[in-house]
Amino acid sequence: MEFLVEVETRWPIDGDPHRKAELVAAESARAGALAAQGALKRLWRVPGTWKNVGLWQATDATELHQILSSLPFFPWMTIEVRAMATHPNDPINL
Repeated sequence: MEFLVEVETRWPIDGDPHRKAELVAAESARAGALAAQGALKRLWRVPGTWKNVGLWQATDATELHQILSSLPFFPWMTIEVRAMATHPNDPINL
């Protein structure tokens, strides 16, 4: 299944900047691993924010939850998930 996932990360204003830097590096490495596994298909940044929109793939919502909760910044994330279904007028099918 494909999922459109919107993520907003909210790091505390008084959060430790060294810990944040460690998490940024860990998040990048984890995203790379998930992309290599085929779970993270695409990722876009929302300009001017600490938000992103991604196209993710998982067998079901439970697996997607396991994947997303493995992200280092997960405790500071607000996540909205939309399951995606094929559309007969998708240009890829025309």
